[in-house]
Amino acid sequence: MSDHTVQITQPRVVVTGLGAVSPIGIGAEEVWESAREGRSGAGPITRFDASELKCQIVCEVSDFEPTDFIDKRAARRMDRFAQMAVAAGRLALADAGLTVDDSNRDTIGAMVGSGIGGLETFIEQVKIGYDRGADRMTPLFIPMIIPNMAAAHVSMQTGIKGPLSCVATACATGNHSVGDAIAALRAGHAEVMLAGGSEAGITEFGMASFDSIRALSHRNDDPVAASRPFETGRDGFVMGEGSAILVLETLEHARNRGARILAEALGYGMTGDAHHLTEPDPTGEAPANAMRMAMRDARVSPDEVGYLNAHATATPVGDVGEVRSIQQAFGEELAASLPVSSTKSMHGHLLGGAGGLEGVITVLALRDQVLPPTVNLDELDPDCAGVDHIANVARDADVKIALSNGFGFGGHNAVVALSRWEDG
Repeated sequence: MSDHTVQITQPRVVVTGLGAVSPIGIGAEEVWESAREGRSGAGPITRFDASELKCQIVCEVSDFEPTDFIDKRAARRMDRFAQMAVAAGRLALADAGLTVDDSNRDTIGAMVGSGIGGLETFIEQVKIGYDRGADRMTPLFIPMIIPNMAAAHVSMQTGIKGPLSCVATACATGNHSVGDAIAALRAGHAEVMLAGGSEAGITEFGMASFDSIRALSHRNDDPVAASRPFETGRDGFVMGEGSAILVLETLEHARNRGARILAEALGYGMTGDAHHLTEPDPTGEAPANAMRMAMRDARVSPDEVGYLNAHATATPVGDVGEVRSIQQAFGEELAASLPVSSTKSMHGHLLGGAGGLEGVITVLALRDQVLPPTVNLDELDPDCAGVDHIANVARDADVKIALSNGFGFGGHNAVVALSRWEDG
């Protein structure tokens, strides 16, 4: 055997495009303007009669028209979560200046996940089955509800034929999708990957189910102030919907086509709590390990991280646990000076779509060197102290490295490390 060691250098991965369909804007720049200005997308439920529900507030995508992005016939064959994913994918490709054709379609893939899938279609069709008979249900029932159809329709509508997959890890879905896309690019399986998530769970049964586990805010009289991560008066999250997708590509590919580079995707970490169906492990150990793993993968030290986009959903237990995990990952002294915010205070909790949207916002924060705030943070819960909260107003900052956290039911933890783009 040869004594020589062959060193394999992984391709660098960069972000070149962003697409979003969200409660605080359609298109990445509209989303970023809202996040930077601290504007909430919360309001009363309009998609159905919510008068019998205890929670009557959500963050809806109120101005989304599927046929702006999809042929009318094709749109009718998709659940809302898939429609929004296709729209976000098209917006991301346009933002990246990337045209899909016969010369490149085999080298472009997509990792687009969903925590639940076609819940709206599921409820509508099961009701038809009970009321009128199962034979009256649409033959498209299964293809419209399964979670992989966000990725599938992005592929079919754009013509991309590279690696195609769907992650379904609840509220960690978007971050896992981005991480898996980074891995696919590093492995040489593709030159470009679309990555993110999509969710459309604002239905009567979806809302009632989350409320039955006491996850939702009941601040019906003041929707804009209802999502209050880290705040003393928080009483649960505000359900959101939408899709966000990032275009990732190898640095070599991006440079060869003269792409505008927004940020670099440096690393990824994931762990499991092995603890509870819905509650995080109170020790914070597994999320801390995911953050450490992401930093190791990115080859950065904790003192190089200048911003953390928190998963914090405004649940009493979850927010405290995340602060505790940040303190473990960074050490209490470094954590105390680490700028942290939860943009769910503005766009609500998009479940499987959350990680993609928060990734988009984090990339733009790095681009513009402006850190978005946690709004409604009027009185900090003493148990959530221990980090540098960006309360209510965005902050200018010199930041090179940022982390974005995503944690899901069942104990899924996924963390993505991103860097300001510096050519070199």
